[in-house]
Amino acid sequence: MSVEEALAGYAAGRVTAQQLVGVVVAAYYGNGGRGTRDGLRPIVEVIERAHPGVVELASVPDKPGFAVRLAERPFPKKYEAELRTAVSSALNGEIPRPASPTPAPTRRPGLLARILRAIRRVFSA
Repeated sequence: MSVEEALAGYAAGRVTAQQLVGVVVAAYYGNGGRGTRDGLRPIVEVIERAHPGVVELASVPDKPGFAVRLAERPFPKKYEAELRTAVSSALNGEIPRPASPTPAPTRRPGLLARILRAIRRVFSA
């Protein structure tokens, strides 16, 4: 089941919270920690807050990275309203996208760079 199908199924009541958690977490943390994270962060934040320790990370001997195993625990009912809100926001496209990275602060050139620049100016004139 894809993430989109799981989200739509959960919103329609066809998918349980535990099934949704399994699909979303597998997509988010899957592929050795390089899973599909587009738009899933708000949902994963609710899952991690309500269901800490939902995944178990294990080493993979044949390739770099790690394997993700889901914890076999039911999702707490008191957080299902918050999970529904996050899912409906994801389905409506209201999930905020990450802001553009802030530019690195500009550094002043060091002493050696300033000396070399002064020497170049003398010889280029």
